[in-house]
Amino acid sequence: MRQVAELEDWISEGGVVVLSGAGLSTDSGIPDYRGPSGSARRSTPMTYQAFTRDPVARRRYWARSHLGWRTIGEARPNDGHRAVARLQEAGAVQGIITQNVDGLHQAGGARDVVELHGNLARIVCLDCGELTPREWMAARLDDANPEFRGVATAVNADGDVELDDAELDGFTVVDCMACGGMLKPDVVYFGETVPPERVSRSFGLVAGARTLLVLGSSLTVMSGRRFVLRAVKDGIRVAIVNRGVTRGEPYAGVVVDAPLGIVLPHLASTVATVSS
Repeated sequence: MRQVAELEDWISEGGVVVLSGAGLSTDSGIPDYRGPSGSARRSTPMTYQAFTRDPVARRRYWARSHLGWRTIGEARPNDGHRAVARLQEAGAVQGIITQNVDGLHQAGGARDVVELHGNLARIVCLDCGELTPREWMAARLDDANPEFRGVATAVNADGDVELDDAELDGFTVVDCMACGGMLKPDVVYFGETVPPERVSRSFGLVAGARTLLVLGSSLTVMSGRRFVLRAVKDGIRVAIVNRGVTRGEPYAGVVVDAPLGIVLPHLASTVATVSS
């Protein structure tokens, strides 16, 4: 495949910055938002405004997210995640920016990952700012809801699930143990701003790149697409590996529409051989 061969050449030259999306984690059992591996989402994603202002919406979210964490928390890195880590170890990849909140890049061996939208494995108090592990929150919710027997009908990429409202009756939300404040997964909701330091760091990585490699992202949301637009503006090459169409194709010099779990291990093996 000509596109794969050209991508091999680009990656072998080094200076690659990866921008990854939900499509990279589908082989780990976490569905995509929009790609062919994803399922149609019936519920609207939680917004920051609804979470903080509506106690009913917040209770509904925590019940669904509590169930979803069982899938996200048990997910393991796949061949694609491990291949990115190998490319980083080989010196070809110099930076990783991810839109994912599952922590699977790091679990697969990658270092210094910019988690643009945060990580579901952390809980933050919106009042005192204390960070705690998600496992602690899960245990507290189990203790507070011994009769909860909700069954998820589908899991979304953000850890939220589809759940019949009738199963939410009586679900109890817990507050911060340090100050009694409101607890929230340490992720960026719709309507919430990505922390400026993460955006700045990501733009800095892109500015120093030779190639911006987009993996498993439809680039529908400007939160990720802006880095492609900046790369093009700065004359930096853009390559995309994704299943299905993306909004970045008009800007890319190389586009590979193929399974990431096949393409990335091949690229890692080829580049490792070239660099050794």
